[in-house]
Amino acid sequence: MSMSLADARYFLNRMIGLFRRSLDSLRTRGWRATWQRIRVHTQPLPALRGPALYLPGQAPFTPFSVPFDPEPLVSIVIPVYNHVDHTLACLRALAAHPPLARCEVLVVDDGSSDLTTEWMPQIQGLRYEVRERNGGFIEACNDGVGRSRGQYVVLLNNDTVPQPGWLDALLDTFSSVPAAGLVGAQLIYPDGRLQESGGVLFQDGSAWSYGRFESTEDPRYSALRDADYCSGAAIMLPRALWDELGGFDVRYRPAYYEDTDLAFAVRAAGHRVLVQPASRVVHDEGTSNGTDTSTGIKAYQVRNRDVFAQKWATTLAAHPAPGSVPSPALLHRHQRQVLILDEAVPQPDRDSGSLRQFNLIRMLIAAGLHVVFVPTRREHAGTATEALQRLGVEVWYAPFLQGIGPWLREHGPRFAVVMMVRHHVASECLPLLRSYAPAARRVFDTVDLHYLRERRGAELANDPGRLRMAERTRERELAVMADCDITVLVSEAERVQLQADAPQVRVELISNLHEVAGAGAPFAQRSDLVFVGGFAHPPNVDGMTWFIGDVFPLIRAELPGVRFHCIGAHPPPALHALAASQPDVIIHGFVPVVTPYMDEVRIAVAPLRFGAGVKGKVNLSMAHGQPVVATTCAVEGMHLQDGADVLVADDARAFAAAVVRLYQDEGLWMALSSAGLRNVAEHFSLDAAGASVQRVFVAP
Repeated sequence: MSMSLADARYFLNRMIGLFRRSLDSLRTRGWRATWQRIRVHTQPLPALRGPALYLPGQAPFTPFSVPFDPEPLVSIVIPVYNHVDHTLACLRALAAHPPLARCEVLVVDDGSSDLTTEWMPQIQGLRYEVRERNGGFIEACNDGVGRSRGQYVVLLNNDTVPQPGWLDALLDTFSSVPAAGLVGAQLIYPDGRLQESGGVLFQDGSAWSYGRFESTEDPRYSALRDADYCSGAAIMLPRALWDELGGFDVRYRPAYYEDTDLAFAVRAAGHRVLVQPASRVVHDEGTSNGTDTSTGIKAYQVRNRDVFAQKWATTLAAHPAPGSVPSPALLHRHQRQVLILDEAVPQPDRDSGSLRQFNLIRMLIAAGLHVVFVPTRREHAGTATEALQRLGVEVWYAPFLQGIGPWLREHGPRFAVVMMVRHHVASECLPLLRSYAPAARRVFDTVDLHYLRERRGAELANDPGRLRMAERTRERELAVMADCDITVLVSEAERVQLQADAPQVRVELISNLHEVAGAGAPFAQRSDLVFVGGFAHPPNVDGMTWFIGDVFPLIRAELPGVRFHCIGAHPPPALHALAASQPDVIIHGFVPVVTPYMDEVRIAVAPLRFGAGVKGKVNLSMAHGQPVVATTCAVEGMHLQDGADVLVADDARAFAAAVVRLYQDEGLWMALSSAGLRNVAEHFSLDAAGASVQRVFVAP
């Protein structure tokens, strides 16, 4: 496809932006860090490689054990009729990779005449239930669920091989989506191709297995989403809901369309039907009844489609017409769709900006919006991408995302809102949006006012060259704001600044977003000091250099033995060297879970000497009841008062004195701890941002 003018402008803007940011980085970070950042942007993207499928090998039967708990949370019901080799493979997979959840496994024998009757009783932990007479798949399922004891029930075909983590991913969905009523797994052919990621129903009752024969890693099929139905080969639902609905409708006996009917009944009862691609199950489709719909049991598939279509005719009238080709635009047609464009997928365990973005996405999903995330670097970010997909975010990446322009040309028209994160991403993408998503509301998320941060850093360094860079950033940032419908800021102080610099810009405030964790350990059980912040951010490098070199020695003179924990990804060699020269300074680098340092360390420090925006490190500590000693810059725009919510000091001796005072004064510590928790709840919680989020993303 030839490159359009909009695509060409995107490419040019991107190259110019990379060049400018590289020059800026050289001035602020040095050549080593800059070269690393250039490599990240220019190195080839690695090929996707999903986890290898677990497929038990053929082996002579010997007794083994399957998971069993006398008080199961989940009952796995496996109806069988002969095909003992398939049943063994399924059970061996459950034995090899047992779920974390308490469970029981029931094999419900519907009249087998092969070695099923001989081998099943020898499997330890298995509940082998033999029916009095053959009644078909539907009766065997209803009977098996009736004999189960778990709070949740899973129906699992015997010609499946569940993959590691499959059941826990299904169960977790009920915790993360309170309205979930039925959750199905992603079904995979033994050769690794996708068999189904949920099903689509048309007006005449005919069905489409979404994603059949495609890649399991295709972004269209890799995120949690509502489905018209999920194949009964691997589904979970609460036992109470199953009983309320009466199980599978026996009018479909012996089989086919019973799972589709159940999904419609679940939805009619006010619950959601979801497919969870994080739950992967290999399914040897057609083992029991073949694939020929003209003969045998399979012929009931044709008959039962008419039965189903008559029963649900009113509901089906709102479904797509036969012949429609399912796509994300079609499947989410009833939702307001929001596109987020950023350089990379947020990693909320690494920086406060990512945590804010992750929680904003959670709020949008809770409001019923469909969120699509496109990283302009086109990278699959591993667990960070999968975390978004588990929420229901449609995340795109290479090789399925071959270019931002071609992708927007295809998908742009479906979006009501497009949010661009950071001014350089917005500068690059705005020409594309004008061409390919002209009806979308354009939202610019500053994260912080970059020009304000750069100006303050230049003033601190007394660097005229950096001051000129900050002015150029100001011009570019204000130009983006002028070309967008709404600019999102994170602090009231930045709103005041922008009223002076660009009063015509429509501004909304969505600050850092935190959940109030609670008070953590009491004063007497806490010790030491902590800082949390990534070192790709120049203000953090400067702040730590100042604190470790100038402030901490003064603290240790008054508090011998107190330790300082410095946490954050990519600490530079110079900081390691400085820490090595100081006793009791521990450079941890990246720590996947920082909660213990918030709940057990006595004081957090935020010694930032320049910057902009709202400091997530301060919010994070306060959300855990951990008092903070900070500079004026670090608490800007955070509704905090020195002595009431936080202690503030800007020179080394005053900062050290504030830390020592707070470290020894339990009454002051408790007062600041309580005030910090209140501050987060009032100004930086998800509830506090609700009205602004509604105005920016939900309101027409």
